Amino acid sequence: SRVTCNMASGVVQGIKYAARKTTGLTGLARHPEPLTALVAAYRDTLNVVAGMPQTAAYRKNVEALTSDRLSTVEKLGNDIDAIEETIGQGQIEELVVQAEDELSLANKMLEWKPWEPLEEHPAADQWKFPLTQ
Repeated sequence: SRVTCNMASGVVQGIKYAARKTTGLTGLARHPEPLTALVAAYRDTLNVVAGMPQTAAYRKNVEALTSDRLSTVEKLGNDIDAIEETIGQGQIEELVVQAEDELSLANKMLEWKPWEPLEEHPAADQWKFPLTQ
């Protein structure tokens, strides 16, 4: 995963997408098909979280955020500038990275099953503060 800086992103953000030759972010090149990649990552993420219990907090939060962003992208169509402005989380390439990272985490969460009961119960005083011995 790449680390990005929103301050650097903001410098390029004011420039219309069509006029940008680069993202202005080291290590993050312009994506050849950002909308296709973004929609695919959002849909894949929704498919993965659908395999989790409806009561799982992770599913609820990711489903809400991803559905909202997918709806925004579908509503605004090919207007990348409007998508970037409406979502407000960086350039389209950064959104693709975020979506792909969330998809990766969703797959791991499905494997880890954090909604299941713990295999070992925590010590009775595990969450007591201040810690005393």
